[in-house]
Amino acid sequence: MILWEINFNILMKNIWKSWAVFVLIVMVACQTRVTRVDPGQTVDLSGRWNDTDSQQVAQAISQDALNSNWLREAELNDLNAKRPVVIIGVITNKSHEHIDHETFTKDIEREFIKSNKIRVVQNKTFREKLREERADQQEFASPETQKKWGRELGADFMMFGNISSIVDQEGKRKVVYYQVNLELTNIETNETVWIGEKKIKKYVRNF
Repeated sequence: MILWEINFNILMKNIWKSWAVFVLIVMVACQTRVTRVDPGQTVDLSGRWNDTDSQQVAQAISQDALNSNWLREAELNDLNAKRPVVIIGVITNKSHEHIDHETFTKDIEREFIKSNKIRVVQNKTFREKLREERADQQEFASPETQKKWGRELGADFMMFGNISSIVDQEGKRKVVYYQVNLELTNIETNETVWIGEKKIKKYVRNF
C-alpha cells in the first residue's frame, strides 16, 4: 500500500509537471508580437485591398487626370488663369469586400492639392459642418473675426466613379482582380471631360 501511494504521488507530480509545461508552451505560442514597419513598406497579408493599393491607385489615376487634355483646356478657357476647382463626389464600392472609400478619396485629394494645379473643395457633408460653424460665428464671434456668407468656392468639375472586383478561385489558390473607374464631369455643362481607370491583379495562395 505504501509503495502504491508513493508511485501514485510520483505519477501525479509528473502529470502536473507535464501540464505546467504544456500551459507554458501555449502561453508562449499565444503571445502577440508587434513589429513597427515603415508606413511606405508594402505589407500584404491577406491579399485583400489595403493601404498600399489605395495609395498606388490614387497616385496613378490622379497623375493621369493631371496630365490629360481637360486640364490644359480649362486653363486656356479661363481668362483669369485660375486653377480649376474640383469636388470629389461619390465613389461606390462594387467589389466583393469592404473598402474604405473615404481613405481612397483622401488619397486622391492629397495628390490634387500637392500638384498645385487643382483646387479641391469639401463635399456636401463637410460643407454643412462648415456652414454650421459660420452660422455660430455670426452670433458668438467678434465682428472682425466673423467669416462672411456668400464666399464659398464653387466647384467647376465633379469626380465620381466606382471600385469593382472579380475573384477566380480554385482550392487554395485565387486571383483577385480590382478595377477602379473614375470620371470627371463639367458641373455647368454636364460634359464628361476625362475618364480614367486603374487595374490591380493579385495572385493569392494559401498553404
